[in-house]
Amino acid sequence: MKIKVSLQMEKLKKRWNIKSNIQLLLIFLVFAINGSFASWVAKPITIFFGLDKELLSPFTYWPIRIALIFPIYQITLPLVGFIFGQFNFFWKFEKKFLRRIGLGFLFKN
Repeated sequence: MKIKVSLQMEKLKKRWNIKSNIQLLLIFLVFAINGSFASWVAKPITIFFGLDKELLSPFTYWPIRIALIFPIYQITLPLVGFIFGQFNFFWKFEKKFLRRIGLGFLFKN
């Protein structure tokens, strides 16, 4: 099992062009922290707009909340990456992702 995990980590490091396990750990930390941070930031925004889960159906509230978390996550990912010294990785990651979803026009080559 340990060998299989190690091989998967090596493949991931090669795919992301990462040299060290420390950098890989920092990247995982940024993904985890940013997900929690984006969710935390979305809560007061939903309250500001009067989107309360007590007032709305869960079938309405949660899609709106997730749709709000998505852009917050995308905006804050390079910022949190910067804090952990991984801005370049996350800036490239973000541009690649946005190009894939059709927003590549936001970035000039």
